[in-house]
Amino acid sequence: MADTQTIDDVAALLAGQGYVAGRALATVIFLGLRLGRPLFLEGEAGVGKTEIAKVLASALGRRLIRLQCYEGLDAASAVAEWNFAAQMVAIRTAEASGGADRDVLTDELFTERYLIERPLLQAMRPQAGGAPVLLIDEVDRTDEPFEAFLLEALSDFQVTIPELCTIKAPEPPIVILTSNRTREVHDALKRRCLYHWVDYPDFAREMEILAARAPEASETLSREIVGFVQKLRTEDLFKKPGVAETIDWAKCLLALDVLTLSPEVIADTLGAVLKYQDDIARLQGSEAKRLLDAVKAEVAQP
Repeated sequence: MADTQTIDDVAALLAGQGYVAGRALATVIFLGLRLGRPLFLEGEAGVGKTEIAKVLASALGRRLIRLQCYEGLDAASAVAEWNFAAQMVAIRTAEASGGADRDVLTDELFTERYLIERPLLQAMRPQAGGAPVLLIDEVDRTDEPFEAFLLEALSDFQVTIPELCTIKAPEPPIVILTSNRTREVHDALKRRCLYHWVDYPDFAREMEILAARAPEASETLSREIVGFVQKLRTEDLFKKPGVAETIDWAKCLLALDVLTLSPEVIADTLGAVLKYQDDIARLQGSEAKRLLDAVKAEVAQP
């Protein structure tokens, strides 16, 4: 695959899209592309798992096909559904003409003309520019029966439509599954993938990420933002802020022409970082000032 001949190529490819990847992550992506294996990316919400699929599709010039998982998701919603409204119109039209043969009509109704393709089937189709990137997002939100269904798709890169046929991908899609670990995903599904835990970045890496995604922020402001968010992650919060929140907060502060953090600025913009009222209430007043003072002391150090 062009531009992905080495691990460094993959890291550079992602960096070109503003995604700063560590060596371990770049390695597992390289191996996934080289071996044609799905990637299973697990980690806390907001650490950049979904973004990997997006930037990879953009960097490789491939179509991104996203299957957003949820409780109760079934095969029909993921693969294909019959357009019952169009089928009924065809039946009414045939009945009105009075010349329809029932067997012929039945055969015609269950053809691709009346098929509504969903993400998994779309990913098995030939695509201009090469095989697409198939993102199966938050697979931990689905039920175990759907996990079992995914085994066929990820083992043989094919899906079966009972009334039609089995459709196999001429070229396997690049598959990325993500999980926020709200529950454990079955080993049988994980075994078909290369696994990587996407963790919160350390200070230096998060500074690199912020420089790539919010380059307008000054060095001082960036250090304060990253330092404060990193300290928030050590607090006993219901939902710790991810990298996405760091970037959002930086953009909010830039929109407000903020040059440096203050307790007042933090109080006004904390909703960009924390998404639960209990967490926000915990960080109001003296608690936020305590963290900010510690951050400013560290930033002031040479």
